[in-house]
Amino acid sequence: MITHLRFSRGTCLMLFAAVTLAGAGRAHADDFIVYSPHVIATQTEIELRGYSFGDGRSDMDGQRAAELSVAHAFTGWWKPELYLAEYEREPGAGGSLVGYEFENTFQLTEPGRYWADFGLLASYGHPKDGGPGEFEFGPLIEKTVGRFDHRVNLIWEKHVGAGAAPGTEFRYSYAGTYAVSSAFRPGIEAYGRPDDDAYQAGPVVAGEWHVPHSSGNLEYRFGVLLGINAAAPRRTWLAQLEYEFF
Repeated sequence: MITHLRFSRGTCLMLFAAVTLAGAGRAHADDFIVYSPHVIATQTEIELRGYSFGDGRSDMDGQRAAELSVAHAFTGWWKPELYLAEYEREPGAGGSLVGYEFENTFQLTEPGRYWADFGLLASYGHPKDGGPGEFEFGPLIEKTVGRFDHRVNLIWEKHVGAGAAPGTEFRYSYAGTYAVSSAFRPGIEAYGRPDDDAYQAGPVVAGEWHVPHSSGNLEYRFGVLLGINAAAPRRTWLAQLEYEFF
């Protein structure tokens, strides 16, 4: 099936890139999420996730963000996601809704066919009050061995539109979990932002439960990241809830 869709997938990728590069807006906060390349056809997702910095330094303490999104996988290789609300609070300031985002996950390989599973993330963030937007893209990699699951994301960010800063920023992330059961998967996540000289890692726990008498599952993820170097926040609290159904 993947082979027969090769042309249409490439066409969609080129069209999406053309549309996003033509847009305008400004950047939003980091998501602190490690994406999976897997797409399940006809699945719908409603997701709420966020983070909060815990740091005694005035330029970091109190910073937090949250996002509410809805996604639907129209095929077995393409899942668009719309962020209906993006909230941010800067240190020493009040919080506000800052913009919207259109995100796409493309599954590029059949699960288990190669040494790892591969996908692509492509998204465009549009600010609520005008200004430069943000185009993000990069490969998503996942490898499962027994009960161990490993994910790696390599993401580039490019500001576009009037007043956009030149250059491209890069960040990477890793998530490794062990499935004690479907409802309990402890692990570790790590994030690196070389342009900010910020590196973080820490424990997480995730899992999912089937909702009785329905076709849906409830997923959760909680964790805390510790700053590895001085430029990173000392603690970053993570939270994620997601309801998925067919």
